[in-house]
Amino acid sequence: MRWGKRLSVVVTPRAKTERVERLDDTQLRVAITEPPWEGQANTAVVGAVARFLGVPVSHVRIVRGLTSRRKVVEVR
Repeated sequence: MRWGKRLSVVVTPRAKTERVERLDDTQLRVAITEPPWEGQANTAVVGAVARFLGVPVSHVRIVRGLTSRRKVVEVR
């Protein structure tokens, strides 16, 4: 299966609650409770985006920005 749409994501780690907000068709703002430590935040971002879009976690991957608050995720 081919990978499809790319979304820009701005991440806020260590938030009080997990929250995903759609800014427009290609941008999301994601607040997660996990710290940016040893990939914990990246795993949480993938899970939050998957739940928000209603797709399995395996259908979401980070393609750019693994160490940045600004990420690009791809969804199939």
